[in-house]
Amino acid sequence: MATGESRDWAATLRACRHPRVLVMLFFGFSAGLPLLLIFSTLSLWLREAAVDRSTVTYFSWAALAYSFKFVWAPLVDRLPLPLLTAWLGRRRGWLLLSQLSVIGAILWMAFTDPAESLYLMAFAAVLLGFSGATQDIVIDAYRIESAEQELQALMASMYIAGYRVGMLVAGAGSLKLAAWFGAEGGYYYSAWQWTYLCMAAVMCVGVLTTLLVAEPKVDPARPGVFHGASDYVRFLLLFLLAVAVFAASFFLSRDLVGATKADWLAALPGDALLAGFVLEGARLLLALLLAWLAARLGVALGLVRGEVLREAYLEPLADFFRRYRRAALLVLLLVGLYRVSDIVLGVIANVFFQDMGFSKDQIADISKTFGLVMTLLGGFLGGVLTLRYGVMRILFLGALLSAATNLLFLLLARGGADVSLLMLVITADNLSAGLAGAAFVAYLSGLTHVAFTAFQYAMFSSLMTLAPKLLGGYSGTLVDAFGYERFFLFTAVLGLPVLLLIYLASRFSDAE
Repeated sequence: MATGESRDWAATLRACRHPRVLVMLFFGFSAGLPLLLIFSTLSLWLREAAVDRSTVTYFSWAALAYSFKFVWAPLVDRLPLPLLTAWLGRRRGWLLLSQLSVIGAILWMAFTDPAESLYLMAFAAVLLGFSGATQDIVIDAYRIESAEQELQALMASMYIAGYRVGMLVAGAGSLKLAAWFGAEGGYYYSAWQWTYLCMAAVMCVGVLTTLLVAEPKVDPARPGVFHGASDYVRFLLLFLLAVAVFAASFFLSRDLVGATKADWLAALPGDALLAGFVLEGARLLLALLLAWLAARLGVALGLVRGEVLREAYLEPLADFFRRYRRAALLVLLLVGLYRVSDIVLGVIANVFFQDMGFSKDQIADISKTFGLVMTLLGGFLGGVLTLRYGVMRILFLGALLSAATNLLFLLLARGGADVSLLMLVITADNLSAGLAGAAFVAYLSGLTHVAFTAFQYAMFSSLMTLAPKLLGGYSGTLVDAFGYERFFLFTAVLGLPVLLLIYLASRFSDAE
């Protein structure tokens, strides 16, 4: 991987002050805010509302939109929006729409008490996940198109820093606000309502940035991007058809899955975990299959021209498989499983800290604020080591440390509410996560072809969280079945196959 020509410190500092680089700090903040509001922060709200652990971790599936965003990435890339595109341009129009949708979803959550309307909260969380993932797609495209190649690394670094600050506000900031508006030791819906109202207001940072920045200059002669208005409408209708079929089949199959699970347990008592995992997994796969069949039917009926789909989906995929040939599946497997160990644990981390007896303030100060500093430090260390020793070696080291540090949670599970031990665990866990993340971003960047950056980057970033988040939805069920200590051991073991995949992928890289 090329590192580019070296610069002196003065030139580097001048580049850091470039307007396009600074803009990415604010866009990163806007992108980092929604995720934790449907991930760890929402899990604490639901837990305080007396929602059981299994249901709490199922809510992490609301973030699955981030894992499927490649599906509608071509739509976002091509579809002009009425009024907004003419007013702001192609990228800024979609940015404003997605940000307003994020604000609307957060407001919906704020005015929904999960103790009374759990289903309404689920729909609001899904909308927030979809809106946040759409914003990510547009920001990635904006970053790539708005500046020359030599600024891309600095823009990405600034974006990641802003993203982490946004996560800090949505994580530690939300917990601080919930504690301030309410009180420790009880459930106060109004405290969480005001917290989420504040988060909706904070999203205005992204809206103002979108309104103030300039639209990136894209060569209008770029081939294969622009189609007639009818193609846009048909593409949108096909996407909406697939989404409707998926949602209908997934939610309508709930009672069938419940009845089948009851029959299973009647025949084989004690297999509740296995029954839930198999049946819920089959339910999701069935919904995906029916959505795909609906899309195929729409294409067969002429709803979308074949050349539009080939350009949007098949050409970027064909390029990837042409370049990696027999190793393509190995690479995709590595991308899909690299973060499995830390994501599966991360789904239930806040619930674990609360169950151990730590207060919201302690969780916010140590896990979120102090943890952010350790993650940024780990990211800097990972970047330096990657440049010095190469991507694959640090990729291996990051995966090894991520799996090993999960074992430290065993000590915390046995030690109880020990603040010093919590700081040790958070330090090791976040340092390793930052190091692994830096190496992994470098690896993904090397996989992407410049001609298909938008779709391939969306595909890789979607794939890297799909399997971990699917499995993470069962974290609460696993803890209920085995307890925290065995669960943490399980998450550490999950990281071992990743080491083998990295070894095999590095052998392929050496052979090239």
